[in-house]
Amino acid sequence: MSIGIGLETLVDQTISVITNDGRNIVGVLKGFDQATNIILDESHERVYSTKEGAQQLVLGLYIIRGDNISIVGELDEEIDAHLDLSSLRAHPLKPVIH
Repeated sequence: MSIGIGLETLVDQTISVITNDGRNIVGVLKGFDQATNIILDESHERVYSTKEGAQQLVLGLYIIRGDNISIVGELDEEIDAHLDLSSLRAHPLKPVIH
């Protein structure tokens, strides 16, 4: 199965993307192409720390190159709305090494 077929079902839904450099970007999938470049709207980056709560950096309309994507997943908006990110502590993700 092609990744494009899987992404097709996620268009106009909120997704979470983990990039090769360990960033977590959340936004509404608006489109993608054959190279798995994706376009996110209403996006933000979640920055995790062990010392303080997770921060959300507003990105807005955002494009991520397909060769920089490690994981794409559907986000359960109901569960996500109940998360208290200000009290969430976590180690930042390490870069993916191929």
